[in-house]
Amino acid sequence: MKKRAPILLLLTLLLVAAILPIVSYATTSENKVGNYDPIADRRSVVIVGSVRFTILTPQLIRMEWASDRKFEDHASLAFLNRRLSVPEFTHETGADRKTVIRTAALTLVYASGKSDGKFSAENLSISFHLGDKSIVWKPGTPDTGNLLGTARTLDRVSGSDVQLEPGLISRDGWTVVDDSTRPLFDSADFSFARDEQSPWPWVMLRPAGDRQDWYFFGYGHDYKRALHDFTQVAGKIPLPPRFAFGAWWSRYWSYTDQEFEKLIQGFRTHDMPLDVLVIDIDWHPTFDEYPPTNKLDASGHKLGWTGYSWNKLLFPDPDRFLASVHEQGLKATVNLHPASGVQPWEDGYPEMARASGIDPATKQYLPFDISDKKFATNYLNYIIHPLERQGINFFWLDWQQEDTTKLSGLNPTWWLNYIFFSDQQREAKRALLFHRWGGLGNHRYQIGFSGDTISVWDSLAFQPYFTATAANVGYAYWSHDIGGHMPGAIDPELYLRWIQWGIFSPILRTHTTKNPEAERRIWAYPEPYSDLMRDCFTRRYAMQPYIYTEARKTHDTGLAFLHPLYYDWPEAPEAYTAKNEYMFGDSILADPITQPVSKDSQLATISVWLPPGDWVEWDSGATFRGPLTVQRSFSLGQIPLYVKAGSIIPMQPATTHTGEKPLDPLILTVFPLKDGQTSEYRLYQDSGDTPGYQNGEAAWTPIQASLSKDGTALNVTISPIQGSYKGMQSDRAYEVRLPGGWPPSSVSVNGKSLVYEKQKGDPGWRFDGNTLITIVSTPRFGVGDAVTITVKTGLEMARSLLLLDGFAGKMTRLRESYDILNANWPAAWSPDSLIGAMQVGDRLTYHPNTALAELSALDQKLSSLPGVIEAMRATESSPEFAKTSSDSSPDQPNARLAAYNNAIATAMAHIADISETKPRVLLDKPSSEQSKMPER
Repeated sequence: MKKRAPILLLLTLLLVAAILPIVSYATTSENKVGNYDPIADRRSVVIVGSVRFTILTPQLIRMEWASDRKFEDHASLAFLNRRLSVPEFTHETGADRKTVIRTAALTLVYASGKSDGKFSAENLSISFHLGDKSIVWKPGTPDTGNLLGTARTLDRVSGSDVQLEPGLISRDGWTVVDDSTRPLFDSADFSFARDEQSPWPWVMLRPAGDRQDWYFFGYGHDYKRALHDFTQVAGKIPLPPRFAFGAWWSRYWSYTDQEFEKLIQGFRTHDMPLDVLVIDIDWHPTFDEYPPTNKLDASGHKLGWTGYSWNKLLFPDPDRFLASVHEQGLKATVNLHPASGVQPWEDGYPEMARASGIDPATKQYLPFDISDKKFATNYLNYIIHPLERQGINFFWLDWQQEDTTKLSGLNPTWWLNYIFFSDQQREAKRALLFHRWGGLGNHRYQIGFSGDTISVWDSLAFQPYFTATAANVGYAYWSHDIGGHMPGAIDPELYLRWIQWGIFSPILRTHTTKNPEAERRIWAYPEPYSDLMRDCFTRRYAMQPYIYTEARKTHDTGLAFLHPLYYDWPEAPEAYTAKNEYMFGDSILADPITQPVSKDSQLATISVWLPPGDWVEWDSGATFRGPLTVQRSFSLGQIPLYVKAGSIIPMQPATTHTGEKPLDPLILTVFPLKDGQTSEYRLYQDSGDTPGYQNGEAAWTPIQASLSKDGTALNVTISPIQGSYKGMQSDRAYEVRLPGGWPPSSVSVNGKSLVYEKQKGDPGWRFDGNTLITIVSTPRFGVGDAVTITVKTGLEMARSLLLLDGFAGKMTRLRESYDILNANWPAAWSPDSLIGAMQVGDRLTYHPNTALAELSALDQKLSSLPGVIEAMRATESSPEFAKTSSDSSPDQPNARLAAYNNAIATAMAHIADISETKPRVLLDKPSSEQSKMPER
């Protein structure tokens, strides 16, 4: 017995080691882009015969079965990094040959004695809790609650007629990704040294033999954690260059260089910003003949569809043209249809032919084979890189041909994305690509080109849902043809609404088919559309600091900054059914208008679900407390945007392009806080176009806003900047904007008083009466200085919050009513009572000290308006509407009379919308300071 004791002790210790937790799981390791290791820590691995389980996180398990017991440690095209922090788990195998693995979230049971061990419903199960429910998954269980992902393209789609791929999250609480047949990489070095000779991971097929390679995601409804962890094992979402978030001009047209110069000048003349010039197919020879001959090239594709040499008729001097584009602060991209390979007439053909072992004199074309490393290397060196050296900043790949390559299972769209994106990484650039979705793992290669949609309302209505849902596979950056693609002219209202959606989408890029009637220059549209469209572009650029910060957070968290509501409110049924709504960053809920206005009211009425919390309707100043569903009406210039109460939105002054000037002054829009509330935001900045952000070359500015318990004192504090990057500004001024509030009784910066200025002053403060925005302009400070802006309000005003609610929206409706009525001069004009109410905001701008009196009297002014306007209705007997041949017809005896009365009805609808009842959030406070004051 004594001799057996050491053996028994050893066996006991081994058993205890197997059952006890291996190591504490704090958080998954934060891997930098390219710092990936496909071989998991051996402590995360459990091998049972022909099966290997890798516990990646408490909710994510890789499950492999291989008939030859040779498990796969190469990175696949989707999964690059399996070496994460080892989570806490136990495992044991009993006498019945059942292996049980337990993590903090999952219990996996595998019966190795069943048949050959291949995973099936008979030998494998995973159980977990979803709320108060116990869920058991087995192979073959249908994923009925999958929240879907995205699709390769929306080419020729009208509305929602497209099948979306499965996503990584499900209302069922689990998803399974089958990686069994996906190709592999032959190397794990994705760091890419700063020269083109560094190792370049290449595709390889999986070994022959029967095998299963599955990833089980059991995150319940913790969708955010699921997607974060996916980007830990599948690679981070790269941060696009800052210019990508500016405006892109794109139109399918045979532009000459002179026309492009004139177009750019049009943007400047009309004071419109622009960052990217997209040059479509006709930049190279297309061999168009009239009538068309439909000739084919040597590859069997349409002659001229593929090309890599400049069309010298349209661009006599491409180098000087591109230099001019860059001098004006713009970036340039060209369209590529690479399917036809390299034909003998291309400028780069002789060098590429020789590098490929072909005598250029033979004029033998080079077939396109992007899966061949030699071809791809030569293609990039002799065809693509010369275009980059000329000034092409990135490429628009427009692959529409075959869906296979010479390597079985390798998707050409996926591989093209990888080749072009990683080539720029090898050149030490902040990589950028513009192409279609190639499948899981393509979240690493932005930006998506959604293709040629039909220009109808239904197509617009599908795009917010389509874009948000793509976040479920980590695909954060879809770019849509703003205005749709075909067939031609579209209604100005539809184009306006498409632009309004576009400015609150990841990428703002106009486009259309080659059709003279398809107009995308906003200054070519009639008023009021043209001005409203321009306002949209201005608004997009003003929000660049917020958008860029949220994009950086996308990189850090794996959560696309445009994402569905159910990420934040997974247990609310409305978060799933409100498909047109989405979060645009952490602070803004958007619900774009995707329907025409009513002919009667000239308003679009929609139902909006607002999640729990306090929300401010940005354009109107109306306040709501969720959860609730409200019916809201919006005129042409309004966008349904709801901002979390207390949010800090960093913004910037007007600019012609993103890189024109430093962020100076930094504009901080602080939405109304509740009494005693504190909110925070961290502004992100970097060089904008280098990969240095991956190595810490960046800066964050902490910003805090806090409101005193009695609501009378607001402090906005900008802390010293943290971090640095090349070219970082050393000082700047600040502009704090406080919408929907009373004019202050005093303003100070770091304890020093600021004076009131009727016009913009620096430093000083002023008041915009139409929007109730207090604007504070500070002196200049070093970015390392702490700055506190204090804005105080009188106690009586702080208690009278109901008067402020929705004021900006009221002023908008009054001005719209004024314009509607005045359009019918000389038959009528706006009554004085309407003008008096409309001018309240204007008077407040000049005399902020009258705010309490003006707003207290406003409701009485508004109550009399319906009767006054209704009394203006006219009849055919009215002298001013005597029948005349000029405005009469058999269908409409007096067209002018009908138009006038229609205007009266429309104005009445606008006035009625002002007084529409709704739940209130901001309540008047009781007069006694001793009384309990309700929350805002």
